[in-house]
Amino acid sequence: MRGIYNSVTDLRRKVFAAIASMAYEDCDDLAKRIEQIPYELLPGDKATYRNSIFLERAIIGERLRLGMGLPTRDAKEFKALSDGIEESAIAKKHYDDPLVNIIKFACNACPEKKVFVTNACQGCLSHQCTEVCPKDAIHIVNGRSLIDQDKCIKCGRCMEACPYKAITKIERPCAASCGMDAIHSDEDGKAVIDYDKCVSCGMCLVNCPFGAIVDKGQIFQTIYAMKEGHRVVAAVAPAFVGQFGPSVTPEKLTAALKELGFSDVVEVAIGADLCTIEEAEDFMDKVPEKQPWMATSCCPAWSVMAKKLFPQYASYVSMALTPMVLTARMIKKDDPDCKVVFIGPCAAKKLEASRKSVRSDVDFVLTFEEVMGMFVAKGVKLEEIEGNDPLLKGTNRGREFAVSGGVAKAVKSLINKKHPEVEVKVQAAEGLKNCKTMLMMAKAGRLDGYLLEGMACPGGCVAGAGTLQPIAKSSAAVKKYANENTLVNCDESPYGDRLEELTKG
Repeated sequence: MRGIYNSVTDLRRKVFAAIASMAYEDCDDLAKRIEQIPYELLPGDKATYRNSIFLERAIIGERLRLGMGLPTRDAKEFKALSDGIEESAIAKKHYDDPLVNIIKFACNACPEKKVFVTNACQGCLSHQCTEVCPKDAIHIVNGRSLIDQDKCIKCGRCMEACPYKAITKIERPCAASCGMDAIHSDEDGKAVIDYDKCVSCGMCLVNCPFGAIVDKGQIFQTIYAMKEGHRVVAAVAPAFVGQFGPSVTPEKLTAALKELGFSDVVEVAIGADLCTIEEAEDFMDKVPEKQPWMATSCCPAWSVMAKKLFPQYASYVSMALTPMVLTARMIKKDDPDCKVVFIGPCAAKKLEASRKSVRSDVDFVLTFEEVMGMFVAKGVKLEEIEGNDPLLKGTNRGREFAVSGGVAKAVKSLINKKHPEVEVKVQAAEGLKNCKTMLMMAKAGRLDGYLLEGMACPGGCVAGAGTLQPIAKSSAAVKKYANENTLVNCDESPYGDRLEELTKG
């Protein structure tokens, strides 16, 4: 269950804090410093989580490398933990593909999908499990059911038929959470990512109970940019509400981010409002005259998935710039020499920011979890901080982009306000498996005339891989914050007249 603080969460955050501390320090020997950190995070000679303290420290070492944007090391070759660290101590984006990585010696080699009979089997007389099996894979041995794994097709009918619920299915959690079927096993049973399929949504990352999957980060480079004297502006995604604690108001968060070294803080809901205006115009122009339906563009993992699996409909995905890009462009139009850091819930935004068309707009991407590490490293007491500097205002609809259905709701609301005679039908899906089903329906002609909203994470942006609190709690907090706003529709945004300026070219 997401939102439970556990040992994997604890280790992740300690690593982020350690990277931030190393960046904030005036350290003359980075190579020596990074070699010391695993011993500081895991002191002593006894293992806490695994069989060996040396294995635990080796895994921490890979986490540190990835958190700094460096690649994992191959266990077959000698390479120091600090290899490449000097090259990463720069004030610009630093990591190469792939974004999401598996630390092989942290992987438990979990079994792939398997249906089996537990000890709860009572050896009943009806043997309903054997009767419903379409492959004759279940037999009675010593009075109890036994599944022949060579014949079993994992259909689950036996599970449904068992009156004692004594038959269960286990599946590798990372693979079960992957909506792209991109995770498989190597010859040793370790997880492998098919990067031709992967869209970097990060759901495998947050569902691996062994903490073996890690995305690369830019905490180090962001702090270096601040230390070099650059004006670094934080663009904060609408999903921020409640992420840093129930008492951390937007005003407190603004003050806290400035304590970290950010020169200014801007709400990405502003860009969401501009995106709504652009997508509404897109929809009115194209549907149904030029194309039967249109898909939203805000979630990068969703839009990449749609284009990978349904390339014939790539043009049906709106060409509107995402809220992150629109906000970053607005910031840089006003301050061309600054650096923009998108702070949000999403791993896939890191990949989006690396695109050639975007990299000049967004300099760094940090998740809420990574920023929390920076707060810890800097000693910022979030509950105690004083703040009276509000965020720049996004509208109600723009702020609701963070929850599933929010994008479609905003676009539909704007069209209905400007063109009340137009009926706008919407279909929203959350989670890539459901998004795939929605696109199959569209392909079959069942969603003609619709605006399709896809969100890669179940629950929307509030369920992204870099969030800090339970999804339902986040969703409720975002909606409450949005409804406190006096500005409702996106055309009420004071920045709406800047859309043409930000999108031309």
